[in-house]
This record gives sequence, structure tokens and C-alpha cells, in this order.
Amino acid sequence: MTQPIEKINAVVNAEVIAVYPDKIKIVVDDLENFRLAGEALQVGSYLKISDNENAILMAIIENFSIIVNDKGKRDYAIEALPLGMIKNGKFIRGGDSLAIPPKKVEPATEKEIKEIYEQAIDHKEKFTFASLSSNPNIRISINGNKFFNKHVAIVGSTGSGKSHTLSTIIQKAVSEKSEDFSINNNSHVIIFDIHSEYKSAFPKANFIDIKNLVLPYWLLNSEELEEFFLDTEANDHNQKFIFKEAIVADRIKNFNGSEIEKNKIHFDSPLFFDIDNVLKYAIMKNTEVIGTGEEYVSGAKKGQEKTTQGSLYGKLTNFVNRLENKINDNRLSFLLGANSKKISFEETLNQLIGYQKDKNANVTVIDLSGVPFEVLSITVSLISRMIFEYGYFYKRLRCSRDQNEKINNDIPILLVYEEAHKYVPNSDLVKYRSSKKSIERIAKEGRKYGITLLLASQRPSEISETIFSQCNNFIAMRLTNPVDQSYVKKLLPDTLGTLIDKMPSLKQGEALLVGESIILPSIVQIDKCENEPSSNDIPYWELWKEKWKDMNIDEIKAEWYS
Repeated sequence: MTQPIEKINAVVNAEVIAVYPDKIKIVVDDLENFRLAGEALQVGSYLKISDNENAILMAIIENFSIIVNDKGKRDYAIEALPLGMIKNGKFIRGGDSLAIPPKKVEPATEKEIKEIYEQAIDHKEKFTFASLSSNPNIRISINGNKFFNKHVAIVGSTGSGKSHTLSTIIQKAVSEKSEDFSINNNSHVIIFDIHSEYKSAFPKANFIDIKNLVLPYWLLNSEELEEFFLDTEANDHNQKFIFKEAIVADRIKNFNGSEIEKNKIHFDSPLFFDIDNVLKYAIMKNTEVIGTGEEYVSGAKKGQEKTTQGSLYGKLTNFVNRLENKINDNRLSFLLGANSKKISFEETLNQLIGYQKDKNANVTVIDLSGVPFEVLSITVSLISRMIFEYGYFYKRLRCSRDQNEKINNDIPILLVYEEAHKYVPNSDLVKYRSSKKSIERIAKEGRKYGITLLLASQRPSEISETIFSQCNNFIAMRLTNPVDQSYVKKLLPDTLGTLIDKMPSLKQGEALLVGESIILPSIVQIDKCENEPSSNDIPYWELWKEKWKDMNIDEIKAEWYS
């Protein structure tokens, strides 16, 4: 219905009554006509405030309230968060230079808001995966370089759309191309998939699960080896000494290099050793008897050498049993089986980064759902550390070739840790020590070597703060747990005002997008992903109402035992 001309042209008094570093207070006498003067007005809408210096302050509405004076007249009070200034047609973050008193307040138009987002980022750096939640017509572009070369955190409660958001971002990233070519782009993403969700989202991915995963145990470093094979809680120096001695000796035995190089081999050297020989050595030391240099002078043993128990006789029984159990455990064959002895360092790295003989893959999905929980941390630690060291040595190689090299790594890698709190928790337990150390190192140093992190978690408060605090870009979806809310608020900029308070009320797929990659902190609606992850809720009620289904226990058992 068309409004009367006189109403449209009615004079609306909108006055700034207070300016704070983090807040603007405005009084409007006619909210309806104020709204009609521009776009739809609501919490989250944008305002433009002009001053006497030919500058415009952009602000976002945080709340409305009604003021009734003594005569019963109703005015409307608006509190808005200042976002930045438009000067000479360019948007600059920060709103502390507004001249007093401001001259004019009015809603920002769709065109004006679009220009802020579009003009802030160079075309070649634009990466888009969301729209403004309050206006789907406004696409939100971020700086792709500043997004991926910094660490990213996606947080959200179950059902908030976290897995779909992760899938959308990576799907769009691997499809972007700078020119017209048919082969894969140069993106490299490794997803640690703890719940077997992402195979469906990335059907062309290099998919690795417990059935085809091969990790060489001999590439474990000293901390990982001790955590995996030793009873670290027992603090048994004998087992540690024998374990180290056996490994170093077998590394040397299997090494074909020069004597000078052999003398440099140590416990941490990434060289092959046979775990079976380590076990044999431990058994020998546990049952060792040695001669005393004396002989029996009488009796049935006359003339035979006297013997005595070795210094470690019977003291390594627990260690031997533990080692035997590990080697004979079929669940650990991906680490200790025959294939782990045959696979080379090169083959291991190629399978992880996606360089395959038959095809190359932008995305490697490592399905960890079948990995026994007691070795999950070790598995993640080994893979993470290998990728970090790849980045480190590749940088050294490139810089040695060209001292003026500006790009340290032209094959950068994004490591995606789904449900990161499972293997890098905010805990000092020994079983998480190796994975925390590996991932914390990447968080602190990885960017120098072209290795960045994307952490996804429904329990951000349980993630190592050392890792989480290194993130520069945040996608905060609905969070209902007060502890998690407080934790995230603590790490986000304190200039967000009440935007951050919207986290508990965000709809599915909505998120607060904030960080160095985006010109303005924004509430956005994430685009739907092309292929969905297998994370949809099971429709219990619909399934329960169906006819009783038969179950083949034998098939389940076969899969279980395999």
C-alpha cells in the first residue's frame, strides 16, 4: 500500500544525544517514518551519522527503547555500536573521531552497505561464503589471504551448522581459480575427521580411514615413542634406558650410510628401526644371565662356569608384556603392521598431502573414527608434526635456492581439526602431551612456513588456550553453554558491544564473523554447502514410528571385528 505523500515527506527528528567510544545514543521522534526513510530497521541494521567535517560514521543498532515524557509523548531511543568512518569515499574501521555535534542521522541504504564490503577488498583477494543475515542481498566478502594465512576458529553448539559451515568454506576454497584451467587449483586441505562426517561432503577427496591408513611408527619422535610404548606414569628409568638403547642400536644397524653419518644417529632420528628387534632386546635383557668368571669345583656342575642374573633380570617384565601387547594388537596394525615397516617417508607425506599416483586431491579426509582412543593423540601428533616439518624444510629449501625469495611456501596447507577439544584439550594429562605440543607449535610458528589451522569445536572452553588464542579469524555460531560463551567473549575483541551477546540466539547457519579478514564484524548467514556432511540429526521420532526392522548381527560383528 502506497503511503500518503505528506507522510513520506514528513520531517523526522533524529538526534544524537550522547557519543561514547563504544556507543552512540540517538533519539527518534517518529520511528515509522525514520524506518521508511531508508531500509527496513531492526536490531542489527546500519545507521549513518554525519558530522560537521564531511565524514560519516557507520554504526549498527544494538537495541531500541521507548521514552515517554511528562506529556505522554513517545520518543524512541536507539543505542548503536560505532563501526567506522567513511572519509573521501573510503571506509576506515574505528569510530572515535566523530565531530561533535553530529548533524544528521539516517538509516544506511542497501547500496551504501554493499559498497563498504565491496570496496574494502581487492578483487583478486575476495572470498565469499556468506550473506548479511539482516539482508540476504548483501554478500559478505572477506580477504581470502588474511583468512587462510591466519588461524581460524569455528565454534558452535551441536545443531548450529558448524560442520556445514566448515564444508562450505572448504568446498568454495577448492573451487576458486585465478584463471581458466581444468586441473585442480593449488589448495591443500587436511581434515581430521573424528566422527566420519566429511566423506560425503568431499566425494573427490583423498579419503583415508583405519582400513587404508599407514603410518610408520619409526617416524615417531622421542616423546611420541615414550608416550606410545612406555608406562609413563610408572617413571621406570630401566625401561626407558633399554627402550632408547635398543632403538638407537637398530637404527644404526639398518642404516646404509657412512660411519660419520652413523655416529650422528640418535633417539629422535627419523630412520627405520624394527620394533620386533626392540622387543627381542628387551626380552634378552629381562632374562639375561652372565658368567662370573668362576667354575664349579665339585658336584654335577663341576667344571661349568658359574652364572648370575643380569642387572635387569625380571625388572622389565611389565615393559616386555606391554610391548608384546602393542605389537600383537590388530587395532594398531596401521602403526605397527607389516605395511608400516615398508612404507617410505616420501609415500607417507604424499598420501597425506594428496599427491597420489592415480590422481591428485585438494582435500585429504583422515577419518579417525576407527582409531583406538588411546592412540588418537599419538596419531594426530605424528601427522601434524610431519606437515609442520614439511613446511619448515620446504621453506629452507626455497630460501637456499633464492636468498630473495618472498613466498616461503608456494604449496601452503590448511589443517582442519574437527572437534579439536578431543585431542588438544585444555588439560595437562600425559596422554595429550604430544598432540598438544605438535599443534601448539603450529599455532605459534606454522604461519611462517605456510601451515595454518582451522579449529572447529562445540566446546571451545575445553581447547588449549595457547592454541585458541592464536586464532585471528572467528566464526562464532550459536553457543548455549555459559562457560563456552564466556571463554569465546574473552578471546574476541572488546569492541564488539552487544553483537557478541547474540551468540545464544543465532539461528542455524547464522554466525558472528569477526577478524582481520573482514572489514566489519558482521552477523552473517552462511551459504549452504554443495555436498552436505553426514552430520544430520537422526530422525528418532519418525524412525520409531516405522515397522520393526530386522537386524543382521552377523554382518555387524564382521564389520566390528574387521
